[in-house]
Amino acid sequence: MIEEYLKRLNRITVPDPKQLGEYIEGLCKFLRVAKVVAYFYDSLKDESMGIGRSTCAYDTGEESTVAVSDRLVTEVNSVAVCEVSIAKGAPAWSYTERERIMLVLKTTMTFISRLRLKEVTDRLSFYDADGYHNLRYFIGHMEKLALEDHLVGKVAIHFNLKHYSLVNQQIGRDAGTFAMKRYYETLKNELDKESVLCRVGGDNFTLICSRTELEHVLDYLSGSATIYDMDTGDRVMISACAGVFIIPEGFELDSPGDIMDKVISASTSARLPQNDDVVYFNEVMSANKERIVHIQQLFPYALRDEEFLVYYQPKIDIETGELYGAEALCRWKRDGSIVPPMEFIPILEQGNEICRLDFYMLDHVCKDIRRWIDKGRPVVTVSVNFSRKHMADVDLLKHIIEIIDKNRIPHNYIEIELTETTTDVEFRDLKRVVGGLQWEGVGTSVDDFGIGYSSLKLIADVPWDVLKVDRSFLPVAEDDEKSNRSIMFNHVVSIAQQLGMECIAEGVETQQQIEILRANKCRYAQGFLFDKPLPVDKFEEKLVNHHYDI
Repeated sequence: MIEEYLKRLNRITVPDPKQLGEYIEGLCKFLRVAKVVAYFYDSLKDESMGIGRSTCAYDTGEESTVAVSDRLVTEVNSVAVCEVSIAKGAPAWSYTERERIMLVLKTTMTFISRLRLKEVTDRLSFYDADGYHNLRYFIGHMEKLALEDHLVGKVAIHFNLKHYSLVNQQIGRDAGTFAMKRYYETLKNELDKESVLCRVGGDNFTLICSRTELEHVLDYLSGSATIYDMDTGDRVMISACAGVFIIPEGFELDSPGDIMDKVISASTSARLPQNDDVVYFNEVMSANKERIVHIQQLFPYALRDEEFLVYYQPKIDIETGELYGAEALCRWKRDGSIVPPMEFIPILEQGNEICRLDFYMLDHVCKDIRRWIDKGRPVVTVSVNFSRKHMADVDLLKHIIEIIDKNRIPHNYIEIELTETTTDVEFRDLKRVVGGLQWEGVGTSVDDFGIGYSSLKLIADVPWDVLKVDRSFLPVAEDDEKSNRSIMFNHVVSIAQQLGMECIAEGVETQQQIEILRANKCRYAQGFLFDKPLPVDKFEEKLVNHHYDI
């Protein structure tokens, strides 16, 4: 009987729990076994902590004691332990019976461990550390649908949870992690069996579903109140930006990128402030992707050949008409014509190329200032824009000072202009960098003030020298002194002045706006009313004249 059991066990490739249970029951009765319990641990550490799963394979219900046990460690350090008990008061097993039990136990343990090893391998391959199905699982499912001709007519979606760092700040990281998993599980449970939802990293997810489910999925992504505290029932609203690709007739999947590139492109577009939260992929996006790749390929050669030029936009003291400073702006001269900044700056900001360009601009501004000093020309403070991408650079302050000092520029002639941050981590780094620059005597200004999420905290906690008010705050012709825009502008200027900051208004285009600035005691302005950004030779002429009629 035992030999037959072992033969049958070794022939099993896909386990049938009922069949396996019958084999074990028959053997246990034959060998006078009262109870069999198996324990499974995913790792040696889990075993040491007692964190695992147990299965009772056979139990007569009699009072019993453990008589034989065995332990097996797999190739990936998962552990299986099996305990065999004999009924209390029953005659002790003979030597032959004990040998038979050990033989069956070891063979069964090897078989079960092989199955557990497969389960662990599958979990490591197709799930991430937090228990979400991962990208590998998604790609496998997508390829399976393609092989079965079930892909056409499906919808692929890539979505990003909106402002989830703020959710974590609001309810705490542990609660935020719980809420995200609950949001994921709720959507997953509402999809049909051919649909699949996976996390591709952080707060980014992707799914494939039927067209009939699309409306419901998009409604869910537009905003769902999700419980984050099971004891109190407290909820948080979670929503997402999504890119959608409806898989058309005749579509053939040659590689996973055929779908992933499309939904990620659409999702990236959906995250732009000017676009809707849901963007459907179209062929224009394919052309844009080709343009993005082209710009990224050209960039290192353009940098090497110094195709990027510094243009200077004057800053004016509206009380005296004096040119008191300038902002350095990048222009790309390619094949004899100027490439507009909006055609390459957003692309470079997708990677770290923007950081290389910022350092290039700072170096060229310093070279211009050095030339003006050496030739005895008037010099003003020049602000240089730095992307928030630099916040990941722990040595940013060192790199900035090295460039300034290499060109022998007095520190007060340089101002570093930074935009508002979007995360608490960036905020701490920003505070550190601004404080370090001030210690070195380098000015700092916050650009586009008023359009970020933490504007008041930004100026309360970070010691800026200059606050640049975004043009959206600047009153226009139809605004009177009681309009919302006029009231907000007045208070922003007042706050800046009381905090000891200079306040400069961007985007000044009319004489009426000058009068508004004067009425609100905002002394400095920048905009097309005075000058558009100028090439260096034209700006040098302005430096010599140094005065504007207002």
